[in-house]
Amino acid sequence: MSSSLALEQQRRRAFGAVRILFGLIWLINTWLQFNPVYVAHFLGSFNADWVSGQPDWVMAYCHWMATLVQQIGPQAVAYATVGLDAILAVALLTGLGLPYLAWVGALYNLWLWSTVGGFGGPYTQGATDPGTAIIYALCFLYVIWSRSWEGLSLNQSPHKPLYAPAMHTARILFGLLWAFDAFWKWQPYFLDNAVTYLQQALPGEPAWIAAYISFVIAVINLVGPVLFGYVAAIMESVIAFFLLIGRGLRWIIPVGIAYSFGVWTTAEGWGAPYLPGSTANKGDVLGTTNIYIIAFLFLAAWVYFTPRALRMAAGEA
Repeated sequence: MSSSLALEQQRRRAFGAVRILFGLIWLINTWLQFNPVYVAHFLGSFNADWVSGQPDWVMAYCHWMATLVQQIGPQAVAYATVGLDAILAVALLTGLGLPYLAWVGALYNLWLWSTVGGFGGPYTQGATDPGTAIIYALCFLYVIWSRSWEGLSLNQSPHKPLYAPAMHTARILFGLLWAFDAFWKWQPYFLDNAVTYLQQALPGEPAWIAAYISFVIAVINLVGPVLFGYVAAIMESVIAFFLLIGRGLRWIIPVGIAYSFGVWTTAEGWGAPYLPGSTANKGDVLGTTNIYIIAFLFLAAWVYFTPRALRMAAGEA
């Protein structure tokens, strides 16, 4: 077996493994939605678009969408989302129904982002990122463009070569998300109040998570809260820069994973507190930056298992 063929098989298995990990997270999302509280509060979750600071067109769109859901029946729509989430979880875990169901997943998450996610807004003082469901949508695009159903899968579709420009597009989209995050980290409010985002994660946390976050806060206060804010802004800017230019990917991937894990376990409190009826498709249970890790893992499978000459010819290194 040639080295290039062996590398390609390793890449397919790596993509498949990341797809399955994404499926496990999606399965947890589905299980959490089976709680009756989720269905009961589904229509109320649309109020993310109505909070102060949202543009008038966003409020008008959400009122129209909420009215449509009301006419169809909030419980019926809520149960439909639970059913769809279950189907997507099975598709990700088994590879069956892909890539078609992955396209459904991408569009579904864009809908969640524009409704219960409020387009990630309002983008006023204190905003830090573009919301949660948008990164889920990108991961579904990674599922499609990496042809992840060709590895560790029950899907028997014939093998086809990866379309490199699609993988580059996914990387650039990921870089744009990081650039958007970085922009808000450079705002004076965040730089002066960065540690408060960790403090806000404490209420309702299990004792061990609260103790861990409190320890991190104590360390930050010793070093300097403002310095911590600048470090976060610089880190996110550096990650965005290298993702966008496609250079230094081999070392920026582990840096991005480590940074995302740090944010998830502190400012997002490991995704806790785990409240009845909450669902990770909004980011209020499992968190947001853990899904950034999934995107980094898809990128890692591409970078580490694709011949360097092939990626360099396309402008990556």
